[in-house]
Amino acid sequence: MTESATAGALPPSIATVLRRFRAMAREEKMQALLAQSRRLEPLPARLAALDRAAFTVPECQTRVDLFPDVNPDGTLHFYADVNARQSPTIAAVLALTFSAVNDQPPAVTLALPDDYVRQLMQDIGLGARETGLAAMIERLKRHARTVVAAP
Repeated sequence: MTESATAGALPPSIATVLRRFRAMAREEKMQALLAQSRRLEPLPARLAALDRAAFTVPECQTRVDLFPDVNPDGTLHFYADVNARQSPTIAAVLALTFSAVNDQPPAVTLALPDDYVRQLMQDIGLGARETGLAAMIERLKRHARTVVAAP
């Protein structure tokens, strides 16, 4: 873990995502979310074959399965299985988040602010989605804590 992450400063990858979204007007945010929803990495076949029970986020209205993968160097890479056409907002938030935390040490995922979803969704008017989206971020953090705690 870097000293800045320990001191509470946001890792640059997360700060960049949040700064970019704060600077956008509502319409720009909506367009950016739609574009991001198309960038969600496909789920590898080896993960698609797993039992989904441990990977489903039950707080979401839409079916979302989140899969953590630990790289040989100890960094994390997350994948999600969600119908991006049916739920573009969910796919977009995941794609944005994954762009900031994938292939980074678990400390970067753990540094996601508690109000990360609210910061991304500010001024968009999708408050009904916020609980499920926040639960997805918490699930990512839980996976990161598990990796940190592993011997």
